[in-house]
Amino acid sequence: MTSEEMKKLEYNKKTVYESKDPEAIDAAYAYAEGYTRFLDSSKTEREAVISAVKLAEAEGFTEWKLGDPIVKGGKYYLNNRGKNLFLFSVGTESPAEGIRISAAHIDSPRLDLKQVPLYEESGLCYLKTHYYGGIRKYQWLALPLALHGRVVRADGEKVDVVIGEAEDDPVFYITDLLPHLGAKDNAKPLGDAVPAEKLNLLTGSRPAGENDGVKLNILRILNEKYGISEEDFLSAELSAVPAGRARDCGLDRSMIASYGHDDRVCAYPALTALFESAGGPHTLICILADKEEVGSDGNTGMQCELMLDIIDEISKAAGCSPAAVRSASLCLSADVSAAFDPNFAEAFEKRNTAILSSGVVLTKYTGSRGKSGTNDASAEYIGRLRKIMAEDSVVWQAGELGRVDYGGGGTVAKFISKHNIETVDLGVPVLSMHAPCEVISKVDLYEAHRAFSAFNRY
Repeated sequence: MTSEEMKKLEYNKKTVYESKDPEAIDAAYAYAEGYTRFLDSSKTEREAVISAVKLAEAEGFTEWKLGDPIVKGGKYYLNNRGKNLFLFSVGTESPAEGIRISAAHIDSPRLDLKQVPLYEESGLCYLKTHYYGGIRKYQWLALPLALHGRVVRADGEKVDVVIGEAEDDPVFYITDLLPHLGAKDNAKPLGDAVPAEKLNLLTGSRPAGENDGVKLNILRILNEKYGISEEDFLSAELSAVPAGRARDCGLDRSMIASYGHDDRVCAYPALTALFESAGGPHTLICILADKEEVGSDGNTGMQCELMLDIIDEISKAAGCSPAAVRSASLCLSADVSAAFDPNFAEAFEKRNTAILSSGVVLTKYTGSRGKSGTNDASAEYIGRLRKIMAEDSVVWQAGELGRVDYGGGGTVAKFISKHNIETVDLGVPVLSMHAPCEVISKVDLYEAHRAFSAFNRY
C-alpha cells in the first residue's frame, strides 16, 4: 500500500470553507438572512410558535386537531397551547415504512418574573425574577433587557407584552456592584458571586406624586398601556430576555451573535427542511418542543405523549399498526452542541469536540460523566446516517459536550427513543452556549438545513 493510499485511511476533519465552492458559501450566507428574521421574532417559545405557524401557512400547511381527517399528501400543523408545535406532511408511501422525525426545542434560558414581582426600595422600583434553565447568573448583570410574554387578566382577556425591543422603548436592567466595592465578591466562586434573589429588574425611579411611591407610578403606566393591575401578575408569563436583534459577528460577517441560538438555530433548519421535502415518499414530522431547558416536563414538553397521539392518528388513517410505524421510524433530535473555544481549551477534548465552521454535529451520546441520562445511538443508525450525509455531500462532524469529568448535558433524544424510535442528536455548534448572547457560524447553520433535508428524502 502506497503512502497516499494509507493517508486515505485517516479521518481528517475539514471546514465547510475547505469543502465547498464559493457559490455554496454564498448560499449559506443568504440562508442565514431568513434565520435572523426568525430569531428576532422568536425570543420566547410563544413567539417562536407564532413565527413558525406563519411560515408553515405560507407553505400550504393547515391547522389540524386530534380527530380531524388525515389524507395522503396533506400538510398539517397542531398548535399545542401556543407553546409547542407539531408539523407533519403525509408521504406517498405507507407510514409503515417509517416516519422521519425532527425534534427541536424553542425555549431558551431566561429570567421569568415571579408571580408577585413588583416592589419598591429606597426610591427604586424592581421586578423579582426566577431564572429558567441553566444560566451563569453573573452574565445577566449590567445588560439591557426586554420583557416578553403574556398576561391573562381577571376578565379572561389575553394581553401580549413586548417592552424593550423598539428603538424608542425603555429597557430593563439588573445592577452590578461597582469594582471599587467588590473586593469580597472577587474572592467568591463564579457560581456564588450573584445570588438568584439579586437578579431583580430595575423598573423605575419616578414617583406617582408627592405622596405616592414609584411602584404606584409603574402600576399606573402598566394599567394605561395594557389595562392590567398588580393582581394580574398572578396569571402572567413574563420573561426578561436580552434586548436587541441578532447581528452579524466578525469583520467577515461569517457568524451570527444573538440570544436564543440554543435551540432555535436547529428549529429553523428543521422547519425549512420540512417545507423543502414535503410531498415526497416519506411521512415527515417536525416537532418544536417547549420546556427542554428544564427537563421537558409538562404538557408542552417532549415528555408529554402528544407525539404518540399524532403517530397513532397518522397510522390509523393509513390502516397501519402504530407500534410498527414507531419501530420503523427514524428521528434526529435537533439540538446544539458545544463548539471548541480556544479561550477555554482546558474544558474540551479537542479531538472529540465540534469545531466552528466544520459543519453540522452528529452527537452519538450526550449525558453527563458516565453517559448518565443519555440516548446512546446505535452504530447501525450512525452508519445509515453517514451514508445519507455522503449522498448529499453534507459537511458534518462528530462531537460531544466537553471533557468527560467536567459535567455534560442532555437533550430530548431519550424521551423519543424510549418509544422504540431510532434517535440521535444532530445540530449546530455554538460558542458561549446559554449565555445572553451566543455565537454560531452561518455555514454550520446551512449544513444543518442540508442535513435535515437529506434525512427527510432518503
